[in-house]
Amino acid sequence: MLWIWVCCLALAAAFPEEPASTPEGGESMEELEAKARIFLEEINAQGSVECTQATMANWKYASDITENHRKEKAAAQIKYAAWEKESWQKVNKWKGKWQKMSDPSIKRQFKFLSILGTAALPKMELEKYNNLITEMGTIYSTAKICDYKKKDSCKLNLEPELTRILRTSRDYSELEHVWKMWRSASGRRMRGHYQQFVKLANKAAKLNDFENMGEMWIYPYESDTFRSDLQHLFMQLKPLYEQLHAYVRRKLREYYGEEHVSKRGPIPAHLMGNMWAQSWAEIYDLVIPYPGKTSVDVTPQMVQQGYNARRMFELSEEFFTSLNLTRMPDEFWQNSIIEKPQGRELVCHASAWDFCNGKDFRIKQCTDITMRDLITVHHEMGHIQYYLQYKHLPLVFQHGANPGFHEAVGDVLALSVATPKHLHKVGLLDHVEEDYEVDINFLMNMALDKITFLPFGYLMDLWRWDVFSGRVPFSGWNCLWWRLRYELQGIKPPVMRSEYDFDPGAKYHIGANVPYIRYFVSFVVQFQFHKALCMKAGEYDPQNASKPLHKCDIYQSTEAGNALGDMLQMGSSKEWPDAMEALTGVREMDASAIREYFSPLEMWLKEDNEKHGEFIGWETDEKFCSSEGVSGGATEGMSEEATSEPTSAALCCTPASLLLLLLVALLSRIC
Repeated sequence: MLWIWVCCLALAAAFPEEPASTPEGGESMEELEAKARIFLEEINAQGSVECTQATMANWKYASDITENHRKEKAAAQIKYAAWEKESWQKVNKWKGKWQKMSDPSIKRQFKFLSILGTAALPKMELEKYNNLITEMGTIYSTAKICDYKKKDSCKLNLEPELTRILRTSRDYSELEHVWKMWRSASGRRMRGHYQQFVKLANKAAKLNDFENMGEMWIYPYESDTFRSDLQHLFMQLKPLYEQLHAYVRRKLREYYGEEHVSKRGPIPAHLMGNMWAQSWAEIYDLVIPYPGKTSVDVTPQMVQQGYNARRMFELSEEFFTSLNLTRMPDEFWQNSIIEKPQGRELVCHASAWDFCNGKDFRIKQCTDITMRDLITVHHEMGHIQYYLQYKHLPLVFQHGANPGFHEAVGDVLALSVATPKHLHKVGLLDHVEEDYEVDINFLMNMALDKITFLPFGYLMDLWRWDVFSGRVPFSGWNCLWWRLRYELQGIKPPVMRSEYDFDPGAKYHIGANVPYIRYFVSFVVQFQFHKALCMKAGEYDPQNASKPLHKCDIYQSTEAGNALGDMLQMGSSKEWPDAMEALTGVREMDASAIREYFSPLEMWLKEDNEKHGEFIGWETDEKFCSSEGVSGGATEGMSEEATSEPTSAALCCTPASLLLLLLVALLSRIC
């Protein structure tokens, strides 16, 4: 995901002192701005070199987890942090000068460059901070559990084995085993690490004049009302989510029985086809409104037609070029890892990488031949397209207008890719049925991915903001997690949890220290982008019932592609409302486009739930988490390797640069 390109950001540059680049008293503002431009150009040039070196070390570790690569990465982290601190001191020589300049680009560059990030930590504490993130990443990436049916087989990884089991199994006990043991092998083992990490992260934030790391993460959104804006967006979307939740709960109750799924309570988290219940698309077969109609999951057709990872990526590239956007450079195909290599450990979580030199861009993904991974391919390729579009800008502006914009680009295209009309065009569907029931099936499939994600995307950082702020003590972290999951998602754990567990750590982005609210923002703005692009492509007309938003396919529309490209080329050189307005004509985030897209399904859900007398919402007296006692079997079902202590290894990106990204533009995938 997007976090990788953080290493491209240069806070400052290590270069020889140049009298011409130092502000002098008595100069005219015009002369001072001319010197400032030279200074910033030097930062850009040296920053590119430093960033490329740091990113290369990160890539080597993330793609091949070895002790030698860990050492190389650790050394690169310290070198990069030292360079950042030295350069930041040079940037500070302009303090009091740049604020008075008239050139908005110069002022914006200095604004971003004047924040140091985690390099502000003393060297020993920075090394400890780096090592903590490294070890949490290693715990997650190398965690293994034992097979439910073959107890002596204890080499099951998250990707692909556990993901496939959760996607295909309908055995309640097997799903519970996988859900529970993954959390024992991953999250529980990093609980102590995360406590130490929070203390150091908050210290770094305070050294940058923020109250805590949560406040530092919000800074790139450049809004004083960001949190209240998010709450408003969630409340806009809550009625649709509650209708979908009630419908899915009934379908699961019919399949698993009322002893497992109640009529009015939350849904057990392990039944949703996904390790974190963030997407429910994999249980579409259990909840399909009209069985027997044309399926929108073209995984069987992909397998039958001999699709491989390369063909999936080429299909995605062809969509971008059909919009008059940029083709992938040769280095992309030469250096990317798009299939899981044999014989080595790697960070399998899909991610896009920018090597800061304007020509080397890569994706690392353990691709499976499924429609879901085809959508993920488009998501990651969207990051690469953003990199390509803004590579002409100064390095400090080579980021999305806000972090959510970067996540949204590939997903915007995926909204077209998933339509039956587009799948027919590319030969993955034999024909398109113009049928109301087919439409409802299609929208249900989309909602199981898009709508179900929204509360999860919102709560991930609500939890971390409360942790960073100290509002909830360490002794209440895991129970806070389950309170949020119950209140916002209507989800419960299949087994009792305790404060000896650390279930947030079972999600990649927690241990890897990747902010998550960007994905919630992305899921909102991508529908705003989609609506605007569909109108430009002539594929959507709010006054024409034959051209609804959910049937739009912008494939081959150069008008839509040119409009998208114009916004992408802005990078973060302007505040995000300017970029939003350039494409959509409005300056605010608004969830009404999502409600409009799913309006036929929402009407259908209301009628169906009313017909079956379904309770909308959830309630329970059940207790899910306790601060007393330990949930059973800390190592039961875990492989011997998973129960051993982790060795120090490196994370996938320089932490100092990672947090800097969060400040100036803010990678995940993978959900």
